[in-house]
Amino acid sequence: MGDPWYIGELDILIRLLIAMTLGGLIGVERERSNHAAGFRTHILVCLGSALIMILSAYGFSDFVNEANVRMDPARLAAAVITGVGFLGAGTILFTGKSITGLTTAASIWVVAAIGLAVGAGFYFAAIVSTVLVLLNLWVFNKVERRYLKANKLHVITLSAVSSPALVEKISRFMEEEKIVIRKMTVNDLDINTSSYRSEIERHVEVSLHVLVPSSFNTVSLVTSLQEWHQFRSISVE
Repeated sequence: MGDPWYIGELDILIRLLIAMTLGGLIGVERERSNHAAGFRTHILVCLGSALIMILSAYGFSDFVNEANVRMDPARLAAAVITGVGFLGAGTILFTGKSITGLTTAASIWVVAAIGLAVGAGFYFAAIVSTVLVLLNLWVFNKVERRYLKANKLHVITLSAVSSPALVEKISRFMEEEKIVIRKMTVNDLDINTSSYRSEIERHVEVSLHVLVPSSFNTVSLVTSLQEWHQFRSISVE
């Protein structure tokens, strides 16, 4: 029976290469989707996790027979999960209308777990997990977009010449388009209409946080609003 506290250089090389490959496969999908954490990031996280697991399990084998020394192969591995949490938080962005990057943060966390599994020698679990992650990111993403489309939050900013019942007209228009207004902000803007006269034309800026249906078409909405000939600018985010 071999020494459980010893690992050969070839085994170390194999585990690191496997970790790099599995992390790279998941990273390719994130890179193709143009996410903050992509190909190289996922490789580094998986490779680093595998290395720390190897170090934690075998790096201190010289001290096994020392008195008053207890070996815990999971001591460094446990710290990886906490550290990866901070890295994943960096990929989560709050844009003012929605939160993005949660899936990428989760993929980094799973990649770290896969790296730990490879470092511990659980190749089957690591490979199966990689396949399931890719299934989730590729296949389930298409299923979600096609069959599980939910209303999305957008910000519509309208700059217009003030007129009676403008807000009511906008509200009715959005209702007809099946757009739900979650928040509305109206700001008065004073703009000089002539450089030779001191006349002031009253303008307003209307900011709408809205939930739009899955059939929402930005171009169609902007075209419809332009027909009012009242808006100076239209912005949809």
